[in-house]
Amino acid sequence: MTIRTDAAPTRRQFLTRSASTLALAGVGGLAAPFLSRAADRPTISYGLQSGDVSTESAVVWARADRAARMRVDYAASESFRSILGSHAVDALPGSDFTAKALLDNLPPGQDIFYRVRFDDIAHPHLAGDTQIGHFKTAPDTKRSISFVWSGDTVGQGWGIDPARGGLRSYRTMLNNRPDFFIHSGDHIYADCPVPAQLELPGGGIWRNIVTEEKSVVAHSLAEFRGNYKYNLLDEHFRAFHAQVPMLAQWDDHEVTNDWSPIGSIDDTGYDEHGVSRLVSRARQAFHEFIPMRARPEQDGRVYRKTSYGPLLDVFLLDMRSFRDSNWNKGDDKAPAYILGPMQLAWLKRELAASNATWKVIAADLPIGLISLDAIALGDGPPARREHEIADLLSFIKHAGIANTVWLTADMHYTAAHRYDPNRAVFQDFEPFWEFVSGPLHAGSWAPGQLDNTFGPAVQFEKGCSAAQGDNLAPCFGLQFFGHVGIDGASEVMTVTLKDVDDNALWSVDIIPKPDDRRRRLSSQHF
Repeated sequence: MTIRTDAAPTRRQFLTRSASTLALAGVGGLAAPFLSRAADRPTISYGLQSGDVSTESAVVWARADRAARMRVDYAASESFRSILGSHAVDALPGSDFTAKALLDNLPPGQDIFYRVRFDDIAHPHLAGDTQIGHFKTAPDTKRSISFVWSGDTVGQGWGIDPARGGLRSYRTMLNNRPDFFIHSGDHIYADCPVPAQLELPGGGIWRNIVTEEKSVVAHSLAEFRGNYKYNLLDEHFRAFHAQVPMLAQWDDHEVTNDWSPIGSIDDTGYDEHGVSRLVSRARQAFHEFIPMRARPEQDGRVYRKTSYGPLLDVFLLDMRSFRDSNWNKGDDKAPAYILGPMQLAWLKRELAASNATWKVIAADLPIGLISLDAIALGDGPPARREHEIADLLSFIKHAGIANTVWLTADMHYTAAHRYDPNRAVFQDFEPFWEFVSGPLHAGSWAPGQLDNTFGPAVQFEKGCSAAQGDNLAPCFGLQFFGHVGIDGASEVMTVTLKDVDDNALWSVDIIPKPDDRRRRLSSQHF
């Protein structure tokens, strides 16, 4: 199947272009060279994306179809009558013609419109078509905000079937008009090829759009890049990312199932520094195609904090890059990590320094759902990776850090978990919520089993039934995302778990607690 991402011209556009062509044909020998050049202008090949938005900055992403110079103008109105600034970045073969521009000195709490085009580097007067995107900067006052989160896109071979609506969850999330989106990982399934068709339970055929790079397990850099390009073929995916900025994490399927820095290799093995070449290729493609700002102090770093005004700080974790091994098992006396000492120290430091009302910890894996690839091992006191979580939860309690909420995906169903020390084996922590939501477009699974180490209890869950079985196709409707709203006046956080049809499945209002640290500082001041 041939895929065109550019919309066909309307009748008015066709007539206008035809008239222009006829007019040019009458300008003697000047017309032919101009027309041959015009037919070879660089184009935007996969739409626009924005990400890592703050009160005053954001990253804009686009990809050209050849070496070109990306030009970005940005303004506070869609008319672009008053330009706030302009940026130029080269899109070159070394980055697969992708380019990212950091827009800064932006006004807070403002809708920002940006227009992107690519110019021919050798002939700058040959400019391609312009596309327009949008994002909203974080407020610097206590204003109501909302965002959505989920993960797990194009998994288990369930690709883009246009007859079944494509990646419908992205259309539904866009209809919610969120300020931003947290992708909790598994942007791609590099280890899951997309076949031409799959059989559906009870009869029927799922028919995928197929591409060469997405038809095999990814090993080469081109194949990893092709996974990201595949998702961008979907019109709902492109429309969503052109309007909603993303805060991106990664998990295992950006590389291969259940990967870790140690032990996840292909035939090319490790480089001279002991780094898996497979992981390096996957990491390069991730940073080329995801709109994240570069961090020169630690190349390729994924964990970071994003401040979204006085009501919210988001702490985006990386539970892959610093883990001890693929599996959370073995001798409890041996070191076991899911965050690693450096990231854990960073998280404690940033949580303690946060003055935001709400501290959302975006994790790419849940805490209490039993999985040898993750944290929980089963009932009992903390063991192996659970020690890091116990240390963190205890620190949060004794530092007086209020209003932490955990968000994650990965499990391919949706759930609300309430953690309480009164029913936990390890009890040195304050109660907190963890919310799970996903997949966006992948196979759906049955709810998992919780352990009692940190005392979680299911408040709501929805996934496949025993009769439906696991890896249920997206067309059966068990695709999920979460919506968070924070009221600017009351500061109450409302978390709603939703499905692909925008049904509100379950919701809770969480009232913020007073911050003991602020009270102590206030009493010391007076």
